[in-house]
Amino acid sequence: MLFSLQAPAIRLYQQLLSDAECDALIDLARGRLARSPVINPDTGDENLIDARTSLGAMFQVGEHTLIRRIEDRIATVLGVPADHGEGLQILNYKPGGEYQPHFDFFNPKRPGEARQLRVGGQRIATLVIYLNTPQAGGATAFPRIGLEVAPVKGNAVYFSYLLPDGKLDERTLHAGLPVQSGEKWIATKWLREHPYRATE
Repeated sequence: MLFSLQAPAIRLYQQLLSDAECDALIDLARGRLARSPVINPDTGDENLIDARTSLGAMFQVGEHTLIRRIEDRIATVLGVPADHGEGLQILNYKPGGEYQPHFDFFNPKRPGEARQLRVGGQRIATLVIYLNTPQAGGATAFPRIGLEVAPVKGNAVYFSYLLPDGKLDERTLHAGLPVQSGEKWIATKWLREHPYRATE
């Protein structure tokens, strides 16, 4: 572990994945990339928005031998059962690509987001694994605490947003800063309160 922040809970792991595993995930994703949507907070539908410019590929939990091995490792390292994780999402950002500041948790007061709570409860944490090192840019930024995490191949940043009292930690507002040169590949794993199922 390269660093651990207590409040909000943010940890940076060194070489969670090997170079070969990173390359293999990218190869798995290349054939199924599509524009990454976001959940519409009012309807629950998936929409494309300008604030998120990545291409993404979604995988089912345990869909591939490599993915299953990585999911088991994540569960061991984080102490969260593998069945509490959503499917692994592989994202690709081209030069200029970014994801503007946002939260990963769902707002239960918005009907579209409340729908998501029925398939595993609230998201409690995120793990972002860097599958390559961009030539420039592409850091993960936490603007409310002045932290930027450089994308380094194999490393992974974890952040938890469910506080002990059940409230959501808005200090975990985060962004994928624009890629200035080259491209960025990441794998994202969202963790839920309860076992996750893909449909209601």
